[in-house]
Amino acid sequence: MSDWTLFSNYGHVLLYLARNPRARLRDVAQKVGITERAVQKIVHDLRQAGYLEIHKQGRCNRYRVNRRKHLRHSLESKLKLGQIVKLLQGSGDAEPKAQKPAVKPQPKPGKKEQPARERSESSQHTLDF
Repeated sequence: MSDWTLFSNYGHVLLYLARNPRARLRDVAQKVGITERAVQKIVHDLRQAGYLEIHKQGRCNRYRVNRRKHLRHSLESKLKLGQIVKLLQGSGDAEPKAQKPAVKPQPKPGKKEQPARERSESSQHTLDF
């Protein structure tokens, strides 16, 4: 089996920065599997082409992907970068958001809670697809 991937290193770097705008280039390089110097060149090229904006925040860089920019190849030129990012947003190494713990509602004083079976039968809904 060959070792090719569907996206180029440019695509991997761009998608990673879209998901992680506060990432350090060292971290991007590690995740993409290329050198930090290669990531620097890719980021420079993406910035020059208008796909990426870089903002200084203290000593750190913050990256913003230009989601309105159209893709370059003639086969995909009608697509905007934002469409691709949105499509792939759920995949990859995005940092998971902290989830709030589920809180079980407390029964009102003086009322007896329904047994689980009765409660689930009375609140069942059917969905037709």
